[in-house]
Order: sequence, then C-alpha cells, then structure tokens
Amino acid sequence: MRRALEMDKKGSYRWWIVGACFIMVFTCLGFCSSTKGLYLAAITEALQLERSLFSINDSIRFLTTALLNLFFGTLISRFGPRRLAAAGFGALIASMLIYSVAESIYVFYIGGALLGVGLAWTTTTMVGYVIGTWCREHKGTIMGAVLAANGLGGALAAQILSRIIYGSADGFGYRTAYRITAVILLAIGAFVVLVLRDRPADGKAPVRTEKKARGESWSGISLEEASRRPFFYLAAVCVFLTGMCLQSITGISSAHLRDVGFDAGYVATVVSVHSIALAAFKFLTGISYDRIGLKRTMLICDAAALATALLLAFVHTGPLGGAMAMGYGIISSAALPLETIMLPLITGDLFGRKAYAKILGILVSINTLGYAVGSPLSNLCYDLTGTYSGIILVQGGLMVVVTLLFQYVLWDAARVRRAVEERE
Repeated sequence: MRRALEMDKKGSYRWWIVGACFIMVFTCLGFCSSTKGLYLAAITEALQLERSLFSINDSIRFLTTALLNLFFGTLISRFGPRRLAAAGFGALIASMLIYSVAESIYVFYIGGALLGVGLAWTTTTMVGYVIGTWCREHKGTIMGAVLAANGLGGALAAQILSRIIYGSADGFGYRTAYRITAVILLAIGAFVVLVLRDRPADGKAPVRTEKKARGESWSGISLEEASRRPFFYLAAVCVFLTGMCLQSITGISSAHLRDVGFDAGYVATVVSVHSIALAAFKFLTGISYDRIGLKRTMLICDAAALATALLLAFVHTGPLGGAMAMGYGIISSAALPLETIMLPLITGDLFGRKAYAKILGILVSINTLGYAVGSPLSNLCYDLTGTYSGIILVQGGLMVVVTLLFQYVLWDAARVRRAVEERE
C-alpha cells in the first residue's frame, strides 16, 4: 500500500481510488438499495403490515439522506471523504442489524434513518465528489463505470438474497438476508477505508486539457448567483420529479410483478437482468455524455423513462407478459442514470466548479426528497385501489413534463455560461 501511495505523483493512485469507489457502490447500493423491492412483500406479509405504512421506512431513509446532502459541502470540507465513508459504512451495518431483529414498524423506521445516513456518505454524492477531485479527464466515462457497479452488485445480491428471503418456511428469511449483508458490509468497508484518501498528494487531480470543455471544466457561478437564476429552481423541480417518479416505479416493480401473477423466481430474474443492464447503461451514459453532451444524453434517458412507465403499467402474465416484464427490466435501466450518474454531470454542466460540492449536495438532496414522496404515494394508491397501474401512468406523464422543462433549463444555463466565459 505504501508503494502504491508513492505512485500518486504520477497519477497512478487515482485508479486505486476509482477501484475503491467501484467496490463501495457495488456493495452499498447493490446490496442495500437495489434489493429493497425484494423485501417489501416478504416483510409486510410476515409481520402483517400495510405496504403504505411500511413504505414510510423508505421516506425516512430518503429524508435523512436529503438532509445530510444539504450540508454535504460543509461536511466534506471538515471531515474529508475517508472519515465520512467510514461513518457511512458503520451506519449501514447498524441499519442491517436493526432490520434483522425488528418486530415493530417503529424499529424499522430507526433502521431506515441509519440506512439514509449510510447511503448519503457512500454513494452518488460521495462518488461524484471523489471522482471530481481525482479524475477530471473523461469524467463522465469514469463516473459511469464506477456507478455501473450498482447494477452489478444488485444483480449478484438479487440472486443471493432472493433465495434466502423467500426460502424460509416460516416467512422470516429476510432476517438472515439482512445479517449476511451486514457481514459483507463490514469486510468491504474495512478495505475501502484503508484505500480511500481525501485528496491527491500534491492537492491537484491529474488533468489534461480536453478539446471540448464540459462540466466542471468551466469556472462556474457561486451558490448565491445560482440562487438568483430561474433555471436553478426549474432544474430543482425537474430533479425532484425525476426522483419521485423513477424511484417510485422501480421501488414497487417487484411487488407489482408479483401482484399481476409472476412467480418469485421470474421476478428475481427480471431484477438481475435489470441490474446487469443498469451497469451497462450507466457506463454507456457516461460515454454518451463525453461524446454527445448533456442535452442528447438527457433526451435518451427521458425517452427510456416514459417507455418504462408504459411497460410496467400494462404488464400482464399473458403470451407477451414475460417479454413486457423483461423489457421493463432492461429499458428502466436506461432511465435510472437520471437519478445517479447524471446528477454530478448536470451540476457540473449547469453550474461549473465554483460551488460544485455545495450545489451537488443540494440537487442530490432534492432528488432524494422526490424519493421520499414517491414511494409512500405509490403504496397509498395501491392500498386504495388494489393496483399500482394508475399511479405508474401518472408518473409517466410527469416525466414527459420534465423532459420538456429541462430543455429550457439547458438553454438558459448555456446562456449564463457564455456570459461568464465572455467576462473572463
């Protein structure tokens, strides 16, 4: 490890950092977030809970993450990525252990709060900051590769944990699944904290000049100036609605597929295919950003979001039902980068590097607030109507609105950027 650290002056240690970020996302998002839909039906049936009541657990998780992300810029400057990541792993382990013994819904809520703490300091915002610090060239591609680990981790976790969750005769197999996840987090967390460093040895990331500047490569505007621009608030609305719709749709998808008649084995297969496709699409989204820019990449993801809603809303167990379910699993993977890899890239393109950490924290926080609203809203509609189909269609319509609104945001932000660069 010491020898690897000495290579930092040549820029080689940044690949250790990239690897640490990859394995952190693989484990934390893959095992703690991507699989949450597998637990919904199992836990509510075992403990005889209403789904809307149990989904408040997700809201608490998302609200906790949102609150912490609001202060991400301050926290990261005071404690650094390494200590925050260590605390994040500790919170995730505590959350899994609490979930494994919970009998009361209120104990699940405590676990949800700790899950929110852990994911706030080990996933999208943290990786966006660390990769931005260590890797300026081909940032989109590297960010896509790192966040693709979520899909790979989710695919592996779905195959391992689904058998445990639904393989117990007493219906409480989910408790064993949570305990196994806690052990995995302990081992991986120790490795990541050992490797992670707060910044390059010389305080500068390895940088080469690119032909076309994108994202953080422009100087940017301050948070105060951004708050005076209409596109800042419109971008926040788009990010909120995107989080509300996409997280809600994917969060209830496993339960919805079970409700319309698919067996647990096929649902697990769809989840695994979805996770593998998610890994591929996150990587491709990063490449797309580097090659064709933010605007076209956003349009591709938005189109996938609309197709996702339509497929899931009308899925059935008829002759084409299996293909529709699998189509949902694949196409939804092209939409989900909107709430992960695209957030750091949107922040860099719209606002530059002057207040990057602060604005990134705010936008991720707003996105996460959308998660908090979407999950209980969908489950409340299920409790009232007995199906998720109606609310899925409404959310698909909202994504059309987001697509149109964000085109104006990009135009207005580009106009501000040109003015700043002309002044400079």
